[in-house]
Amino acid sequence: MENEKVSYIKADDNKLINEKAILWIKKLNECLEVCTKSTGCNIQNGDTHKICKLNNPSSYNKLNSWF
Repeated sequence: MENEKVSYIKADDNKLINEKAILWIKKLNECLEVCTKSTGCNIQNGDTHKICKLNNPSSYNKLNSWF
């Protein structure tokens, strides 16, 4: 078995997100909406995790670098 390092990102709701569980990311102004549900997410229903530059700059910058 390979010994892979698991990386996590902190969301604004004080939850840790496994980077491998991210399905999609949507950029909204200075925040990112992150979907981790295997069945998909709906932003209007609050199914996503929010990561804002002001609250979690390191997590935001890490994900924003993909854009």
